[in-house]
Amino acid sequence: MSNQAQISTARNESVLTTNKVLRNTYMLLGMTLGFSAVVAYITASMGLPHPGFLVTIVGFYGLLFLVHKTANSATGLLSVFALTGFMGYTLGPILGMISAIGPQGNEIIMTALGGTALIFFSLSAYVLTTKKDMSFLGGMMMALFVVLIVGVIANLFMQMPALGLAISALFILFSAGAILMQTSAIVSGGERNYVLATVTLYVSIYNLFLSLINILMAFGGSDD
Repeated sequence: MSNQAQISTARNESVLTTNKVLRNTYMLLGMTLGFSAVVAYITASMGLPHPGFLVTIVGFYGLLFLVHKTANSATGLLSVFALTGFMGYTLGPILGMISAIGPQGNEIIMTALGGTALIFFSLSAYVLTTKKDMSFLGGMMMALFVVLIVGVIANLFMQMPALGLAISALFILFSAGAILMQTSAIVSGGERNYVLATVTLYVSIYNLFLSLINILMAFGGSDD
């Protein structure tokens, strides 16, 4: 009985911890998405210029490194908001440019936003409902990451529309895989740091949204 009681207690504690991580992750994710949206709106309204590819990459990876270094301290929360605020700033000029197209531009933004929400909630619900272990996607994710890096670098020089569309499609697949794996890691107990979990989900949502916008712009942005 003693051993059974200990096992039962350990299981209950594990479930409570998992629920706490899930709750904190989704709460922080909602706050960072809201903060990022406000920064993007202000940036677009003020007509501020996009920082450029190099500054975006350096800023993103620099702040991401800071998040990982401070994830286990109270400073980690500030780091997360710094990162998501910066990403919101990079998104603002893009949304402002698309919105300037007119009603069609706003329709593209809203369609991408709806598509992003649908994909995220569907994938999250699937994992939370089935509790399926998604760690088997690790190999595919690594391969996709390498392909994406090569594709992005190649497109910097080639500037091929078809390649750009292919990269956006691959980013959607990569982001979907990241959402599945991160949610699964929380549910299975493999992820206990809600700060790191939030950043992974935020970046996935950001890439989903931007990739959907790129695809929608390519197929419908030039129509009158």
